[in-house]
Amino acid sequence: MIEVKRIRHATFATADIEAQVDYYQSIIGLGVVERHAGRVFLASESEQLTLVLEQGSVSGNAAMAFEISPKAELRDVAKQLQGLGIKSEIRSNELPGIAEILVFTDPDGRRIELFAQWKFTAPAEQVRGIVVNKLGHIACYAPDPDRTAKFFEDVLGFRVSDRIEENFVFMRCGFEHHSINFARGADGRLHHIAFELRDAAHMHQACDLLGRRKIALLWGPVRHGPGHNVATYHRNPDGYLVELFFDLDRMVDEELGYFEPRPWHRDRPQRPKTWIGLPRDVWGVGPAPEATEFSPKMRGSGP
Repeated sequence: MIEVKRIRHATFATADIEAQVDYYQSIIGLGVVERHAGRVFLASESEQLTLVLEQGSVSGNAAMAFEISPKAELRDVAKQLQGLGIKSEIRSNELPGIAEILVFTDPDGRRIELFAQWKFTAPAEQVRGIVVNKLGHIACYAPDPDRTAKFFEDVLGFRVSDRIEENFVFMRCGFEHHSINFARGADGRLHHIAFELRDAAHMHQACDLLGRRKIALLWGPVRHGPGHNVATYHRNPDGYLVELFFDLDRMVDEELGYFEPRPWHRDRPQRPKTWIGLPRDVWGVGPAPEATEFSPKMRGSGP
């Protein structure tokens, strides 16, 4: 088994790259590291590559990247994948701070990138806007969420943290409740992308900034049931749903098998489970009608 340690960055194609760069710089708070060959690389304030934007005719989620053990040899990992019938390719010098990546696709056609060695990548100018901590998780549609989850379990070492009936699977690769989610849908399109904030005060500042820019909150603030994170949702210029969150559940010891106890947990201890029925949220009202379909509403509906 290949053991993924962390989610690290996402790659998005976009039909209007400058609008997206402005949004991620002035709203989300990432900084441009490099620009070349129709691609823009953005990092967080802590100098970690977080987002890659690619010029394309159709907007969509192009790839998600994960860090594996620094002791791993990508050529050995490629052989492991080959043994499972998965074709992969090693690419060099495509990303700032990352010399080599191993690229393959999952059962739904998403591009997966793995890397073992990396360097910090400082933005070229001081970041502004919300200044998120990091990329927290990526949620995607999947025709069969359980089949997709099994692939990520068996091949990449993810663990299931929670399910919502038969329609949504939350998966972790470290101590945080989830790094990837899969929602039942017709194909492998993006469901939402989520960025971590520091605390309640940071969320307050983020909502004020969104309000000043007249960016509507479609849902939240709300404390969810699965994961128990406090979250808000809005759309970026390409129409994709963006979550801002803090206070996500943590499983600090896999052998214990429960999430670090919190006063707002319904179960004591709170273990991975399948959530049934409504309401699931601890507090907060439900999403606005335009947020119930988590799919792009502008500039195409790419993968």
